[in-house]
Amino acid sequence: MKAIVTVLGKDKVGIIADIAILMKSCGVNICDISQTLMQDYFTMIMLVDLSSSTVEFTELQRELKKQGEKIGVDIRIQHQDLFDSMHKI
Repeated sequence: MKAIVTVLGKDKVGIIADIAILMKSCGVNICDISQTLMQDYFTMIMLVDLSSSTVEFTELQRELKKQGEKIGVDIRIQHQDLFDSMHKI
């Protein structure tokens, strides 16, 4: 099972590291990552593999939201199936 993680917020040092550490602690593998700066704003999209996750999806959502609040960015995660089904219509 895979998911898409998006991160948006003011740029600062350590955003990628903080999120990667959380992913590792939950057994989530980062398969692909794209990040860029748009003026002072940090944007990132990650494709993650949840097959070895040690937490339920809803718990991972809560942990990512909590981490985002802690570091001042908005973090969202959505199942890849959602994106796949949107393109089938």
